[in-house]
Amino acid sequence: MPRVRAAEIDALLALRANGKLLVGRERIALLEAVIAHGSITRAAEAAGFSYKTAWDAVNAINNLLPRPAFLTHTGGPKGGGVSVTIEGRRLVAAFRGLEAKLARISAMIATQGLEERDEFVLLSMTMKHSARNAFRCVARDISSGKLSADVALEMADGVEIRAILTNASVAEMGLSPGACVLALVNAASVMLAPHEEDAEGSAASESPGARRNRLAGRVVARFDGDGFAEATVELGAGKTLVSLMSVANADAAGVAAGARVCATFLGADVVLAGD
Repeated sequence: MPRVRAAEIDALLALRANGKLLVGRERIALLEAVIAHGSITRAAEAAGFSYKTAWDAVNAINNLLPRPAFLTHTGGPKGGGVSVTIEGRRLVAAFRGLEAKLARISAMIATQGLEERDEFVLLSMTMKHSARNAFRCVARDISSGKLSADVALEMADGVEIRAILTNASVAEMGLSPGACVLALVNAASVMLAPHEEDAEGSAASESPGARRNRLAGRVVARFDGDGFAEATVELGAGKTLVSLMSVANADAAGVAAGARVCATFLGADVVLAGD
């Protein structure tokens, strides 16, 4: 599909209750104006509403919410006062949060298109987490023992990682081959070594909990600060991995832009999230 600039897509969010409009962008703007001005007259002017339309919106929102968003106080002919309750402020915050997530999804569609996009991909883009490494993966194989399971995850064609989960976690997630998951790896869990010094053969002898993922790649960037080095490693297939090491360890491993390295991290350090 032809690409367009992100600014050319405007995603509109509207919340409905009992088949009727509860709030859209205009009513949220009215709520925010009431918070700012404390007057329905000035709020209507600021939000571009007529006085009557503003009061109709106030009443409609209150009628459709479990608890009122506005408290109204009748004054003169057009001197009615209004204040926004905690419920109303929560509604504003929730709406703006959803709108921001929708905007991020819209920007992605504008720049990347919809080919091979599914609901999980769109939802995963809105998730907030502290892990520097987050990958959409497909579970390919699950080998369960008495307490834990070894889960093979396909990150991209030819790029696979493994996660060690408890059997209880596998059951709670309803994890099965073919399921899409988000794999999270903290940057501090990723160690780097010169590519030629890290042999693959040792993985077979490791205990399941200590089994390491080994991914070959090339350092594309390194930034130092506060005694730490943050390195971004290109894995291929458009995937990158971030490692956070001490400057001394990074120097000892020869971590520099262009260097070939082997990135390793424990299967037990991979956290999975699903829908």
